[in-house]
Amino acid sequence: MMRSVGTLTRADLAETINRKMGFSRAESLEMVEAILGKMSDALARGENVKISGFGSFVLRDKNERIGRNPKTGVEVPITPRRVMTFRSSQLLKERIAKG
Repeated sequence: MMRSVGTLTRADLAETINRKMGFSRAESLEMVEAILGKMSDALARGENVKISGFGSFVLRDKNERIGRNPKTGVEVPITPRRVMTFRSSQLLKERIAKG
């Protein structure tokens, strides 16, 4: 059974930019923050974010609906909200499948 080995962090991304591009550590972290900030701002405006060859962060508005408390069985309204999902690209799916 395969399992996750660790977690990639902002610092790891910055370290990669530092090594591969030669920017200082501070500049590399600033670049990572700028990219994540741009993505977050777009999502906050209601835009989807698509990174070719990687995947898409897709927003969906869910209407109010009736849910049920699993312990008590009591029906309760679930308020309308926006949710985000990630859809990986075919290329990423293939890379992940290979392990």
